[in-house]
Amino acid sequence: MIEPNRAGEVWVYAEQEDGTPHDVSLELCGRAQELAERLGVRVGVVLAGCRVRELAGRYIALGADRVYLVEDDRLAHYQTQPYARVLCTLIEKHRPQIVLFGATVMGRDLAPRVASQMRAGLTADCTDLEIADVKDPGSKTVHKNLLLQIRPAFGGNIIATIVNYDRWPQMATIREGVMSLKQPDLQRPGEVIDEQLEFEEQDFPLRLIERHREERKVNLKGARTIVAGGGGVGSKANFRLIRDLAAAIGGAVGASRAAVDSGYIDHAHQVGQTGTTVRPALYVACGISGAVQHRAGMEESAKIIAINSDHEAPIFSVAHYGIVGDLNQVIPVMVKAIKERA
Repeated sequence: MIEPNRAGEVWVYAEQEDGTPHDVSLELCGRAQELAERLGVRVGVVLAGCRVRELAGRYIALGADRVYLVEDDRLAHYQTQPYARVLCTLIEKHRPQIVLFGATVMGRDLAPRVASQMRAGLTADCTDLEIADVKDPGSKTVHKNLLLQIRPAFGGNIIATIVNYDRWPQMATIREGVMSLKQPDLQRPGEVIDEQLEFEEQDFPLRLIERHREERKVNLKGARTIVAGGGGVGSKANFRLIRDLAAAIGGAVGASRAAVDSGYIDHAHQVGQTGTTVRPALYVACGISGAVQHRAGMEESAKIIAINSDHEAPIFSVAHYGIVGDLNQVIPVMVKAIKERA
């Protein structure tokens, strides 16, 4: 266990694959900078891989003060053990007070290994991060400037705030899309620090023989227009109405958790705290009541249109335009009108 270091930096793990940075690590730089300013410390980024030096400038432009660079040909493809060795070695050397990972497949694999070795706490799938003083209800001790790790719990039915005051670094994984990507400042100064690690043969227990990648079929985060269906759609067969409207306006198909749990569509399309956070130019919510968990994942859309038969549905509280009616009647009329004007 590393003792609390109040002067320690706020770190972001720079996830990348084949020299392409993952969006969530870029998004985290902006929030890390906000947290670091509150604490009066610097932002550090750990960048490991093979020939990835050129990526350092992107992280500096987005808020990093220091990029800790570890380059090795054997790090060309992600493996848990050597990457965990990189993080643990650098954490022990530089003693950051906060370390943030994206809640990706890689992040969910790497962060627990690092937390276990560091004997530190880890909060998974956070949707927000803040800095605040926390009073221990037992001892009445006030712990200054702790990281508030905010995430949905109990299936998204409550929002929990988790703190860690005695086992550092404070660590969390953060969902993609919940932090806005800040505008890069290409003139921003920063430092690239080359770190030399001595790897051992047992650090690389696997040998890559052949690699197959399946591209993601759904990209809700990158969609400019999304048409989402909820439990009010009624059935998997009826979900074709949502697909028809999405096709007519050139949008992606989304869904609420109720629709996913009912088996109308798979989880990859889910929008909300337990799905994907989106900010499209247009979001059309069809048959979605608008529970707080869903609204948290789409309420920052530029324009929101809601279609619901219940005029008191919470979705109308965030909608710019509302249509009170049966989606089985409203959507076909909309599709017909759009096609006639095309």
